Amino acid sequence: MIELPEALARAAELDKTIAGKTVAKVYPPSSPHKFCWFNGEPEAYDRQLRGREVQKAEGFGIFVELRFSGGFGLCFNDGVNVRLLEPSAGLPEKYQLRIDFTDSWVLIFTVAMYGGILCYEHTCANEYYVLSKERLSPLADEFDEEYFRGLLAGVKPGISAKAFLAAEQRIPGLGNGVLQDILFRAGIHPKKKVGKLTAEETERLFGSVKGVLAEMSRLGGRDTEKDIWGSPGKYPTVMSKNTYRNPCPICKGEIVKTAYLGGSVYYCPRCQPLD
Repeated sequence: MIELPEALARAAELDKTIAGKTVAKVYPPSSPHKFCWFNGEPEAYDRQLRGREVQKAEGFGIFVELRFSGGFGLCFNDGVNVRLLEPSAGLPEKYQLRIDFTDSWVLIFTVAMYGGILCYEHTCANEYYVLSKERLSPLADEFDEEYFRGLLAGVKPGISAKAFLAAEQRIPGLGNGVLQDILFRAGIHPKKKVGKLTAEETERLFGSVKGVLAEMSRLGGRDTEKDIWGSPGKYPTVMSKNTYRNPCPICKGEIVKTAYLGGSVYYCPRCQPLD
């Protein structure tokens, strides 16, 4: 899933490799996906983008956005995987969108689980796009401890740490994936009520949000996600689907995996006590 570190990393990769390229043709899905969403009909994307030059790529929140000449944009989020294929590479049979460039390079979009590939003129009205773009990034200098405590003060004390951090794009780009290491580094149980956080725990949690996201972003995203060439990110996740069968790196105890609030959480019950 694309979260803030991956949005920034994919945007940087795309900006470096396809900015300046011109679209030759856009192909609609070769294999329709029930949970891939488009803005209008994907068959119209060719008419909107053909002949346009990629001007830049940007990442914010849970979105990667490509800007084209003429005021057009295309953004994607969540479980959308993008691969850049050189002219000599074989093309996959199944994809949810394909963009061919005039120099014969190809951009392939596929969806795992769910995701959106949205094409638009001038502005995108998607609610989560707007939240991702307008809310303060946790990597911004202005996202300081005072701002973080203000976010905490604005929610009900009975919600959990996971719900506070990962729901409603309250902190843009912070989702259930990056959440795991943030809570582990802070020593906070995902189900702990935010109203029961001590001042010290709040300080640790703030520092973990800033530090973990910065490290993940610096290393090109998590090792559970892949870049535009199909290689995993270089941030080694501590709590993830890749590691939960291993002992806790701190206490050597068993890591717990359980379903909670619409996704799996991974935690160490010793290092992240509930009470």
